[in-house]
This record gives sequence, structure tokens and C-alpha cells, in this order.
Amino acid sequence: MIIKQLSIFLENRPGTLDAALGILKEAEVNICALSLADTSEFGLLRVIVDKPDEAKQALRSAGYTSSINEVLSVELKQEVGYLSSIIKKISTAGINVEYMYASSSSVSDASMIIKTDDSAKAEQALS
Repeated sequence: MIIKQLSIFLENRPGTLDAALGILKEAEVNICALSLADTSEFGLLRVIVDKPDEAKQALRSAGYTSSINEVLSVELKQEVGYLSSIIKKISTAGINVEYMYASSSSVSDASMIIKTDDSAKAEQALS
């Protein structure tokens, strides 16, 4: 399923993650999945939230730079090789996986968030 991901650029210094998360909390935005990466100069917080447009607006009002991108959310089965079979289908369709991270809602339910160069084509390849 294609979903919206919010990417937030953060200064790479103490307190900026806490402040951004506080803004989302204040806006009553629930975080469903999260990935945090860094460089020497900035951090990149990628989140799946229940209200991406409202989250982006709250962050913009507080001076943060963010963007909304389409990503795939793929439910994972608890079986050996299942993730490999998903990635095989995407790569066989000639689609590049740019990054991915896991999301879990319970012990037995897990999803993989996958950013590709063509979300619609990747979703079709998996159906």
C-alpha cells in the first residue's frame, strides 16, 4: 500500500529531536513508524504519522524544514525468506530501493516501509 512519509531535517545537536517530537505531540500527531539517520551536519527524521499534512504544518510553523513523500508499506509474514521474496519482485521489475526500515504494531504484526524510485510500479510488482 502506498502511504505518506514525513521527512524532517534536524540540526545535528542535542535537543533538536526532542523539540521536533514535542511539536508533533503538541499537534496531537501519532507516530506509527520512525527512522533517524544522521550526517555530520544534520539529522533526517523519517516518520509515518496518522496526520502527515497537519504534522508538516505544525513543523513549518515552528521553523522546521520537512517534506512528504510516497513510500510503500508492505505487511510482512513471519516466515523465512519472505522479505527476500518482496525485494526480489521489486528488483526484478527494474525498481531501485532507495532505503527501507521496519515498523511493528505488535509481536506478530510487522511491516516494512520501502522507498523506491517508483512507488506505483513497485506496488504493482508486489500485487
